[in-house]
Amino acid sequence: MSQTLDFYFDFSCPYAYLGSTQVEALAARCGVELVPKPILLGGVFRARETPQNLAGSLSPSKAKHNLEDMQRWAVRFGAPLVFPAGHPNRTVSALRCLLAVGEPFMPLVHRFYEAYWGRGEDISDPAVVRRVLLEAGHNADEVLERSVSPEVKQELRRRTDEALDVGLFGVPGFVVDGELYWGQDRLDVVERALGGDPPALVPGQPGEHLPVVDLWFDYASPFAYLGVQRARSLFGASLRLRPMLRGAVFKMVEAPNVPFFAMNEAKRSWVTRDLHRQAVDAGIAFSWPEGFPFRTVLPLRMTLLALERDSASAEQFISLVFDFLWRQGGAPEDGQALQRLAEEVGLDGAGLLADASSDSSKKRLRDATDEAVAAGVFGAPTLVVHGQEGPLLFWGNDRLGLALDVARRSGARSDGP
Repeated sequence: MSQTLDFYFDFSCPYAYLGSTQVEALAARCGVELVPKPILLGGVFRARETPQNLAGSLSPSKAKHNLEDMQRWAVRFGAPLVFPAGHPNRTVSALRCLLAVGEPFMPLVHRFYEAYWGRGEDISDPAVVRRVLLEAGHNADEVLERSVSPEVKQELRRRTDEALDVGLFGVPGFVVDGELYWGQDRLDVVERALGGDPPALVPGQPGEHLPVVDLWFDYASPFAYLGVQRARSLFGASLRLRPMLRGAVFKMVEAPNVPFFAMNEAKRSWVTRDLHRQAVDAGIAFSWPEGFPFRTVLPLRMTLLALERDSASAEQFISLVFDFLWRQGGAPEDGQALQRLAEEVGLDGAGLLADASSDSSKKRLRDATDEAVAAGVFGAPTLVVHGQEGPLLFWGNDRLGLALDVARRSGARSDGP
């Protein structure tokens, strides 16, 4: 087992701030040394050809979700989160001051994070930097003088280059035994990698009242494959599976048609490894199909028809189609195979296949996709919890826990829209 936990961060990232509130306790629980690794995120973004203001490049629906997502994590971690008016602010001066002060880094790290994200202050302002240093008990004049030395400037460049060498493309980054984990939402995975035992998600129990939860999906997404399987065990009868055409959603929200291939190489490599980790953790067989990306119009139309005719059998059909595509490597255009899968669960496979080409079937899929976008959906899988606080949207297989928390807080069951 590793004896150290490397923590890569920059002050400009709210998720890195959130991770910083938890990482010391995690390292202590696992009995390992925390090694803070300050880096210049802007340098990483330049090297990875990522927009410097990444949030500004998102679609309105995704940007809205991200802001809500940050606040949900802040609530979960018990951390204040105030978005600075001028975000993103330059952090190079604060990072250099951190290096000028030297180790241990975390006491001053917390001070700068509290200024940026706890109070919404601009830490590119020399007056703010000076005040943070003074409040932390440092001689501000001496630290500021050392911070502009060639040695300190070179040290920040060296550390940023090191982050690129380990495959970093964003923060927070955590490295255990040479393996990179990205995001405050992977802290439970980091803890398991360090030999810890973080709490597992507890599925809804018999007699527990959960609100209706819509899960919007497309067979084209491997994350939807994992998400549908996991969500069923967590939400039980409260879950409604809602097919949509993901490619049409992307077009409507002006996102890349296949986001996986729009990622830089480092992020795509990490996402691939993380996807396999998620599948292993969930006990779900998974393999990349040779035909990916593929068109899923035919199975989606058949699924919508099946849901209208026999919802219980349609749920089984959905599982078989996902398995056919993401475990067996089948082709979604294989109508005969889809017909056989439908017949396995007692559906009229030949009728579904024939009706899938009708104008009414095409309209069903367009209408379903329009409804998804109207609900704020911008990718798959997306859960919409129709509780007393909602409807509230959660994007991604890795947000099932947050959605379950909200569903439980909603208390009395809602019938949804």
